[in-house]
Amino acid sequence: MSKLAINASSTARRAGPAGVGDAAVPAVPPAPRWARLAAGATVWTTVPSGLWRIVFGFGVPLGFSGATAAQHAAHQPGWGTAYCVVLSAVAEALAFLTLGLVRPWGRVAPRWVPLVGGRRVRPLAAIVPAALGSAVLTALGALALFGGWSRNMADPDSPHGFAGLVMTLAYLPLVAWGPLLGAVTVDYARRTLGRR
Repeated sequence: MSKLAINASSTARRAGPAGVGDAAVPAVPPAPRWARLAAGATVWTTVPSGLWRIVFGFGVPLGFSGATAAQHAAHQPGWGTAYCVVLSAVAEALAFLTLGLVRPWGRVAPRWVPLVGGRRVRPLAAIVPAALGSAVLTALGALALFGGWSRNMADPDSPHGFAGLVMTLAYLPLVAWGPLLGAVTVDYARRTLGRR
C-alpha cells in the first residue's frame, strides 16, 4: 500500500464514520522534510525571548536602569509577572500552531477539541490566519532589523553591554518567525487547496 493511501486511510479514520462531522477528508500529500523542519524551527523562535521575559517578569534585574527600572520594579513580581508569563505562553502557543500546517491535526481537528473535534479543517481556515500572521510578523521583524531595535536599545534606560547583548540575542530569533511561518503556509496551501 502506498504512503499516500496509508495517509488517506488514517485521515479518514480520524474524521469519524459517515454522517459524523464533515465529509471525508481528501488525501493530502505529506509535508516535505524542509517544511517539517521549518515548522519545528518556528516553535523554537519564541523560546529564547519567552524565557528572557519570564525571568524579567519575576524581577531579576536584566540591565534596565533609571525610571524604566523603577517602573518595572513596582510591578515585578506582581501583575507584571503574570503579564510576562502569559505573553510568553501565548507567543509559544501561536508558534506551536505552525506544526498543524505539517501534521494531520492541521487537516482534521483532534477529537478532544470542543465543538470541532474530529471535523475536517477547511484549508482557508488555516491559511488565511497563518498568512496574515506571517505578514505581520515579517513586517515587525523587518522594522526591528532596520532601525527599531537600535532606537530602543539607544534609550539610556535600556540594557547595555553584556545585558544588552543577551536581550538582543534572546529577541533576534523572532525575526525568523514570520518568514518561516510564511514558507510553511505556502507549502500547506500548495498541498491542500484544490483537494477539497
